[in-house]
Amino acid sequence: MKCAFIGLGVMGYPMAGHLQQNGFATTVYNRTTSKAEQWVKTYGANMAATPREAAINADMVMVCVGNDDDVRSVFYGDDGLLNSIRENTIVIDHTTASAELARELSEQVHDRVALFLDAPVSGGQQGAENAVLTAMIGGDKAAFEAAEEALQCYCKTREYMGEAGYGQLAKMVNQICIAGVVQGLSEGVQLARKAGLDPDALIRAISQGAAGSWQMQNRYKTMWQGHYEHGFAVDWMRKDLKIALAEADRHGLSMPLTALVDQFYAEVQQMGGSRWDTSSLLARLEK
Repeated sequence: MKCAFIGLGVMGYPMAGHLQQNGFATTVYNRTTSKAEQWVKTYGANMAATPREAAINADMVMVCVGNDDDVRSVFYGDDGLLNSIRENTIVIDHTTASAELARELSEQVHDRVALFLDAPVSGGQQGAENAVLTAMIGGDKAAFEAAEEALQCYCKTREYMGEAGYGQLAKMVNQICIAGVVQGLSEGVQLARKAGLDPDALIRAISQGAAGSWQMQNRYKTMWQGHYEHGFAVDWMRKDLKIALAEADRHGLSMPLTALVDQFYAEVQQMGGSRWDTSSLLARLEK
């Protein structure tokens, strides 16, 4: 199968590479041409000058960019991929975006007799590089089944959630849960440090019970050391939480913890931590 991959950021670059290395002939497009050129040198595949050109002969088109506006910029316009997808092409948006956008794009893709999946991923740069991402997927069930072999190239877990937009809704829940866990872990680590506990002994004692989490296992050491260059950036987390809070508002729901942690991340940004990883909530507590 021929694939197009649009967006070669910290996630998309290795994801597209896994496709090419697993036998999917992949053509890439990236807004910064030098990044696409480097990818081609690394993986020995092809690059295109526009999203439209990348998608012309593709059986599947994957998109992984920054936000709703970025997604629209590669779908629409004279150079947009919607101008070149063929009948039965499978279009997969891996961007963490709004459910509203997913439903809009699903209609646009269906108008061209093609198939659409919203498939945001979780696992960060490390998960992308190691091909162990989790994808939460909404849209056409037939497309999910047809694309599963390709998705296996970089997603260890692939869960079909339902109609278009449901993948994005599941990702919102994922980010909400992470926000609360990281804030609790930050407060716990701060107390442990002030009280003089040994961090390794502490984590051995509590990580196998109800307090345990991925964040605890993978971030406690770097948090203790004050290192915040290891994962998903605060800027992107705030973008995701904004989407989640807007969705909650549409449903008339209050999410006080999520809103509070979002403001804590705003304070981290003000401290110069826009590109720090999400565990930097501890830095805010200790400023």
